[in-house]
Amino acid sequence: MNDNLESFVIYKMSLQLWDDFWKDSETMIKDIRGKEIVRQMTRSAYSISANIEEGYGRGFGKEYPQFLRYSRGSARETKGGYSRAKFLLGQEVVNQRIELLDKIISGLSNTLVTLKDKAQNEK
Repeated sequence: MNDNLESFVIYKMSLQLWDDFWKDSETMIKDIRGKEIVRQMTRSAYSISANIEEGYGRGFGKEYPQFLRYSRGSARETKGGYSRAKFLLGQEVVNQRIELLDKIISGLSNTLVTLKDKAQNEK
């Protein structure tokens, strides 16, 4: 069975971010300050893809855009966490993660605009 969610590029990016975070957390958790950052980022990074999944699973009514907004908020929170982790991960890794997060945030914002326009056209 083919799940259309798998073709949503932003969702794929969010899964890639989670894989990257998983590896990054192994480095950060070795430092007491990093443990606290990892604790919070685990929730926010996980929420990006999880909220896309939940919203998609509820269908394309009013709830879907709300879950995409939650996902976008989690992406912004994760971006802030990566900014604070620069001393543990190095600026190059942080820049790569922030670049991916910026694409996710932008993609979610664009999707929300498209969904809003589509809903207005259907009225």
